Amino acid sequence: MQEVRQRAAPLVRLVRRHREPVVLQALRSAAAASLAYVIALRLSPEALPLTAPLTALLVVQVTLYATLTNGVRRVTAVVAGVVVAIVFSLLVGLTWWSLGLLIVASLGVGHLVRVDEYVPEVAISAMLVLGVTTVGDTAWARVVETLIGAVVGLGCNLLLPPPVWVEEAGESIEGLARRLRQLMLRIGEEAAGGTPAEQAAARLHEARRLDHDIVEVDAALRQAEESLRLNPRVREGLLHRVVLRTGLDTLEICTVVLRVLARSLTDLAKEREPHPLFPPATGEVVEQVLSEIADAVVSFAVLVTTHVSLDANAAETRLTAELRQAATTRDKLAQLLLEQLQHDARQWQLHGAVLTEVNRILDELDTEHRTQRLLEELDRNSREQRERRPRLYRMGARLRAPVRLRRNRDAAARRSS
Repeated sequence: MQEVRQRAAPLVRLVRRHREPVVLQALRSAAAASLAYVIALRLSPEALPLTAPLTALLVVQVTLYATLTNGVRRVTAVVAGVVVAIVFSLLVGLTWWSLGLLIVASLGVGHLVRVDEYVPEVAISAMLVLGVTTVGDTAWARVVETLIGAVVGLGCNLLLPPPVWVEEAGESIEGLARRLRQLMLRIGEEAAGGTPAEQAAARLHEARRLDHDIVEVDAALRQAEESLRLNPRVREGLLHRVVLRTGLDTLEICTVVLRVLARSLTDLAKEREPHPLFPPATGEVVEQVLSEIADAVVSFAVLVTTHVSLDANAAETRLTAELRQAATTRDKLAQLLLEQLQHDARQWQLHGAVLTEVNRILDELDTEHRTQRLLEELDRNSREQRERRPRLYRMGARLRAPVRLRRNRDAAARRSS
């Protein structure tokens, strides 16, 4: 049996590899471009209708929502460029000065028709069409090829839904939480011993660099949010988006608070140098509470990114226990700091700031606080959809019983309680 597993291991890895979103997206893009080229060979008067596969490649984006929006904008951009080229060919032809006017006019038209990132495509289409002799045939061929590529790209995403990037976004969120944990552990270890001001300042710079990690995680989360829109393979897409987004918001707040904590410890180290930050007993408690909070941060990220109810319940139970233990240690730390201030009250502001920042992180990770935020975000999203598309919302409410919001509420309550 073991030998069979060993022989099958390469095949299993190959299957898993081909199920990764990046591989799936590459295969879908290649298939769409090839199909568009084959169709364009039959319908376009051009010998090499490369505009069709190019359009299909650009239209087949990583999400169905982006495909629909990009397909319409790209077709609009190409048609606008062809119209501008026809007008210029009839009036002035192609010269060095008319080329400059053509580019300016094309870019202006692109902004007028609101094709967003495809504004340069208007000028490119106009120059390609104006640069040939048979303007009429080339213009028609370019429009036909663009329509073929756009239709093929849209069709591929409708028949073969794009991959859902939720798992990758979840891995990014968990990675951010683990980096937070490592930094908290290092800060706690140094707080328990003698921390030079330079070393405390280095930890402050590390906390500031976490902002770059948040930007990367936010980009991965935006991609996941788009992959959930209009995707037939996804149920309760709104709930998934809200769960991940509020989870990242919580970790971002924890990152900011950790940066403030690192700044407080840096200022305390400067004022107490060459003496340690805290007495030995207090330093050990500081290390313990930061270690327990660090574990709770990772458990929170696992809870946010877990979709199976059984695993979510286990993650929530672990998070609740860790927060309870951290709160107990926090109370012990508060008592020690109070006793220390009775003997030496010179750094009472910094000691109070440390305790306040610990409390803030614990409050952000609290499960009841998270449940309230989930419900508020679900209500806000539903209200925005109703205000943005009132007619469509009323029509949908008539076709289906108004239970989706209640179902999202119940699901959110199950995940957080």
